[in-house]
Amino acid sequence: MQMAMIGLGRMGGNMVERLMRKGHQAIVFDRSGDVVAKYQKLGATPARDLSDVVAKLKGPRIVWIMVPAGAPVDETIESLVPTLAKGDVIIDGGNSNFHDTMRRARDLAARGIDFVDSGTSGGIWGLENGYCLMVGGSDRAVKLCEPIFLALAPEGGYAHVGPSGAGHYVKMVHNGIEYGLLQAYAEGYEILHASKDFPGLDLQDIAEIWQHGSVVRSWLNELAVRAFAKDASLAELKGWVADSGEGRWTVQEAIDLDVPAPVITLSLLTRFRSRQPDSFGAKVIAALRNEFGGHAVKQV
Repeated sequence: MQMAMIGLGRMGGNMVERLMRKGHQAIVFDRSGDVVAKYQKLGATPARDLSDVVAKLKGPRIVWIMVPAGAPVDETIESLVPTLAKGDVIIDGGNSNFHDTMRRARDLAARGIDFVDSGTSGGIWGLENGYCLMVGGSDRAVKLCEPIFLALAPEGGYAHVGPSGAGHYVKMVHNGIEYGLLQAYAEGYEILHASKDFPGLDLQDIAEIWQHGSVVRSWLNELAVRAFAKDASLAELKGWVADSGEGRWTVQEAIDLDVPAPVITLSLLTRFRSRQPDSFGAKVIAALRNEFGGHAVKQV
């Protein structure tokens, strides 16, 4: 099947390679000519710009966008629309806010263009292991694109979860859950690392045995085994943790729905703390404890 991929970063590039391995034909474009050349050597057809992407596709055209959420998605769509025709499909495989996805789907539907959102999980491992795909869109558009989804996903790893926006909604909550899982592992391993009664616990060994028969075994914990094998104390890493938006959106959705989500919320707030070299809030607490109780404080 023929399709186009716009954006050949860590995810988009590997997805193109997996699709081509499965016999699909890919038209590719990226702002980096060197990256386009890389996938051209693997068998993809390069495009000079977005209009060239569309020109090289046969109708009904399928264009997959893999660019950062927000303005880059809107700008890409605006550039594509004048050259697309009724019945063509745009897929957004990034981590867009589902409200934006619903708006884009309405706007494109008025022009006869289908908009499909594919919540995509799998990271850099997806090339070999496949991608978990949570897809939203009309029945017609999703059915048209289904050979692509089936090629990208492992067996059982793809589902049409609802209308446009549903795919990104499910992926948002998926990533909110991920925040909580990561935080739980982080806290557990920090306790083990800090132990005074049992100093020098082998975290790689512990992580490894937890992968065999334990109720906390998981792919994330398997990755912990790999990380500790590289550096048992993680001394080369700074404890600065980013968030890409989905955790915030999940917490906001929980608030809007009156659903208690304390674990996900606290895991998000803990990420904010990781970015502070020194917490002013902690200084306030120390100062107040010193004022009301004469408790010891540490000076800079």
